[in-house]
Amino acid sequence: MSRAVILGTGSCLPKRIVTNAELEQMVETSDEWIASRTGIRSRHIAGQGEQNFQLATKAGRRALAVTGIDPQDLDLIIVATLSPHMIMPSTACFVQAELGAENAFAYDINAACAGFTYGLDLASNYIQNRPDMKILLIGAETLSARVNWQDRNTCVLFGDGAGAVVLGGTNDERGVLGSRLHSDGALWNLLCMDSPESNNPDLRTDDWVGPHIRMNGGEIFKHAVRMMEDAVNTLLRKHGFTINDVDIMIPHQANIRILKNLRERLGVAEDKVFVNLSKYGNTSAASIPIALDEAHRQGRLHRGDLVLLCTFGGGLTWGSLLLRW
Repeated sequence: MSRAVILGTGSCLPKRIVTNAELEQMVETSDEWIASRTGIRSRHIAGQGEQNFQLATKAGRRALAVTGIDPQDLDLIIVATLSPHMIMPSTACFVQAELGAENAFAYDINAACAGFTYGLDLASNYIQNRPDMKILLIGAETLSARVNWQDRNTCVLFGDGAGAVVLGGTNDERGVLGSRLHSDGALWNLLCMDSPESNNPDLRTDDWVGPHIRMNGGEIFKHAVRMMEDAVNTLLRKHGFTINDVDIMIPHQANIRILKNLRERLGVAEDKVFVNLSKYGNTSAASIPIALDEAHRQGRLHRGDLVLLCTFGGGLTWGSLLLRW
């Protein structure tokens, strides 16, 4: 059976870097408060010419350059995002136009911070059915446009950026081995973001406070650690592995306390967990593909490595995925 294999990676970060010290001038907080509670030291914030689709396109173009695949040879473009350039058309359609990928169909998915992992599972299923497909999967966010900059509990967490992978089919030992994906819509209000206020007064809600991210941090912490631990252990058992078989774990970069607690509960060695949270903050659906690209460029990924991805986001959505590099 053909599997989906990652052929190339790429990423794009906005030019502007905002440090914790700069946030001290904007909201009641401090570098020590942010760093000790989140592990974040800085984040990239998009500026002019760095719309979501523009970051996504650059990340996609860099991933394609690694593979030598022409955009016209792409069959599908998927963009995972919760901060699209427009509600319609999709960010993926903008990327398609920018790349000149006229033979590809394109659409967005929104599974919040879990979006890239959901997208990787989706792409894997396409390729199992059509092994000749070439798919560009991108996680891209401009969360600076979606946070309340007066709320110190959320505005310090998020950053902008995009990461991309190109996928194709393989019949060797490499590729996506399996995934474990979950959702629980009953817990939606722990991490959510409203749409713009309805133009239909009958559909307006009494608790609408603006189209920005809202989060119950304490509850999210408890659910994130427990749910990701369960998704990882269940997936490993299903495929006959233990955590010791994993060569590198690339988790969603949300909060250093979550990552530390998860690592300890799983019993995975610290040097096997790739973390770049301090530089970029939480880039939601872009965090895992940015980390994948960085790990790849740093020589941390070797052919045959067992790679574990795990993620958690609003919805609630969470899951894990195993692939052989």
